Amino acid sequence: MNPPVLNPSQVQRAARGIQTLQGWYNQSTGLYTTTAWWNSANATTVLVDYARVSKSTQYNPVFANTFTAAQKTSLNFLNNYYDDEGWWALAWIDAYDLTGNQQYLSMAETIFADMAGGWDNTCGGGIWWSKDRGYKNAIANELFLSVAAHLANRDTANSASYLSWANKEWTWFAQTGMINSKNLINDGLGSSRGQTSANSCGNNGQATWSYNQGVVLGGLVELSKANPDPSLPQAAQKIATAAITSLVDANGILHDPCEPNCGADGVQFKGIFVRNLIALNSSYPQAAYKSFVNSNANAIWTKSQGTNFQFGQVWSGPFDAGNAASQSSALDAIVGAAILQNAK
Repeated sequence: MNPPVLNPSQVQRAARGIQTLQGWYNQSTGLYTTTAWWNSANATTVLVDYARVSKSTQYNPVFANTFTAAQKTSLNFLNNYYDDEGWWALAWIDAYDLTGNQQYLSMAETIFADMAGGWDNTCGGGIWWSKDRGYKNAIANELFLSVAAHLANRDTANSASYLSWANKEWTWFAQTGMINSKNLINDGLGSSRGQTSANSCGNNGQATWSYNQGVVLGGLVELSKANPDPSLPQAAQKIATAAITSLVDANGILHDPCEPNCGADGVQFKGIFVRNLIALNSSYPQAAYKSFVNSNANAIWTKSQGTNFQFGQVWSGPFDAGNAASQSSALDAIVGAAILQNAK
C-alpha cells in the first residue's frame, strides 16, 4: 500500500475523487446510481475532462459502455425534456473531442435535431423546456446555443446551418430580458410559477441558479470561434464577473440558494458553472477566474470532504453526505483546477 501523498496536486485530488465517483457507476445501465438521468450526462462529462487532463485512456471503455447501455433507458438519449437532451449532446461532443469516435458526434447531431423541434414563435422564438410546451427557460436555450455552436465548429459539412441556429438563439436570448440588470440570468420567462404563454414573456424573476450563469459561457466561447464578434466574449465576461462576485460567500466560495438541501437537481449546478468558466478562461483568460476556481477547489478538498474522498454539496463545508451528483459537481471544480495547474 502506497503512503498518502502530502499536499496532493489537483490532478491527484481529481484521480481520487474520480475513483469514488466510479463506485456509483452501474455497468448494466451505463448510468450512475444515487442520481438522475441528466446528472449522469454531467458525470460522463467530468469523467471525459478528467481523462483529458490526466492523459488517460482508462475510461474509454466506460464511455463506450454508457453510449450503448444508457440507450436502454432512452433511445438516442431523447426524452420529454429538451434540457436533458442538451446535457447528453454536450457529453458526447466532449467524448468525441477526446476519442475521435465519430459515433459520438453523430449522436450529438441526432439529439440537436430533436431539440430544434422545440423552437417556435412564442415569445418571439426560443425552444421550450419540455415537449409539453409550457415553459421557456434559460437552461434549455443556453444548452441549445451551446450544442449548436459546438457542432458548427466540428461538423464542417453542416457548419453553416449550425452557426445559423447558434446566432439565431443568441440574438433571441439576449433580448428576452432573462439577463437582468445585474448581468445575472434568471430562470425563465413568464410567471413566477414557471409558465410561459404569448401573453407572459417577461423575466419571471426566479432564482439566478449558478448553472444558468455557466452554460451560456461555454456557448458564447464556441460561438465566438465560429463568429468572431467581440460582443460575444464581452457578454460572457460580464455574466462571469457578476456570478463570481455576487453568488459567493465572503471567502469567494460559490453557493446556490437551495443549499443545504438542493435535491437531485440543484446539487449539480455549481460544477456546471465552473466547467464553463474554465472554457471561458481557456480562450479569454483572467486572473480572477483562476483565483475563483482554485479557491473553490481547495475549499471542497479541505472543508467538504468525507470518507473515501466523497465530496458534499456545500463547498464551504461542512461535509454532509455524498452521491454521484455532488461528487461529479465538485469534481468539475477540482478537474478545472487541474486544468489550470497543467496549463502553467
